[in-house]
Amino acid sequence: MAERSVDFLIVGAGVAGGYAARTLREEGAEGSVLLVGREPDPPYFRPALSKEYLAGEKGRADEYVKSLDEWGEIDVEVLTRTSVMKLDPGERRATLSNRDEITFGKALLATGANVRRLHAAGGDLDGLHYLRAFRNADEILDDAGETERVVLVGGSFIACEVAATLTALGHDCSIVMQEEITFERQFGPEIGRFFQDVLEEHGVDVNGGDDLERFEGDGGRVTKVVTKRGLELEGRCVVVGAGVLPDVHLARAAGLELGDRGGVRCSELLETSAPGVFAAGDIAEWSYGLAGGWSRMEHWDVAFNHGKTAAANMLGKQKPHEEIPYFWSDLSDWTGLEYVGVGGGERVIRGSLDEGRFTAFSLDDGRLVSALSVGRSDDLQHARRMIAERATPDPEALAAEGTDLAEA
Repeated sequence: MAERSVDFLIVGAGVAGGYAARTLREEGAEGSVLLVGREPDPPYFRPALSKEYLAGEKGRADEYVKSLDEWGEIDVEVLTRTSVMKLDPGERRATLSNRDEITFGKALLATGANVRRLHAAGGDLDGLHYLRAFRNADEILDDAGETERVVLVGGSFIACEVAATLTALGHDCSIVMQEEITFERQFGPEIGRFFQDVLEEHGVDVNGGDDLERFEGDGGRVTKVVTKRGLELEGRCVVVGAGVLPDVHLARAAGLELGDRGGVRCSELLETSAPGVFAAGDIAEWSYGLAGGWSRMEHWDVAFNHGKTAAANMLGKQKPHEEIPYFWSDLSDWTGLEYVGVGGGERVIRGSLDEGRFTAFSLDDGRLVSALSVGRSDDLQHARRMIAERATPDPEALAAEGTDLAEA
């Protein structure tokens, strides 16, 4: 067992942790920085796992925040395949899976999220996949190449993106989901129907309003997905996209206060209930003024900006986290969306869903809180400004193509 001390300990080697380490150096941190991650890779961007990486268009190194050599060049120590097993905020001490004992000055918890696993009969069969890391994407692609049909369970981003990517690669894909319409829970039935139509037009078989009953198999390998309505979908490769859960095991064991949304409760500086210990990314739950309440979001851009904010405050800069969240999603090269803001409400459509170029603005009690855009990025820039200004634009003016959004 080795004992040593570092000035900054970052727990979790995802985008939030990676950008925190990078920002510490960019903001002039002179102390030692140790970043600990359980995966074999240094910090990387996950969106490509269901898209460009799965399609073979990008390699692992293309998605790294920095390579291991580049981390060394800025004097950040990165421990891969290593976990923090115990954290004592009062004593400023952490125990690693390699049995090292680390004392620290400031710490950041960026432990991310774990996939939500389905507890259904046959859930331990081979050929059943969840997507969270490079290895998962590799295994999905290997199994997809050995089956006539790939079955996707879920009606949101992972299932729909993987279905689009694999269909474009020549695989037959079927989706089964609880929702009546894809993306219905996130964007409502009208917007969701647009994306479902795109999937179906390209050959994806979509089955909504149904629940998983069980997985059936032969010789230890999945061969069929059976739903509660009696639908039977044959396939030796099944990908489950049932969402994620924030990984707060370490935070809970350390006695940190948790929030109502399942994350680690933070101040607007992203500092937890333990002074000098911060949280960022999927696990962070903080009071977000533009949303009018507590927020916890699971999109990579939130993690990207969280890491930068947390690093600034680890350096004592007292910077509230006020970045407006942004994320994007692609369904192969068929269509894609961009989104800014937090929350929903009355939806106002500008443009044409039929033509595949539109923006859906969301108004909560008259105030613009979010916007989703397909093919109209300029609208999104105006929406970002109006969200920041807490604007209450006239709905008819938003919808009218003749309205100059710069003046809205």
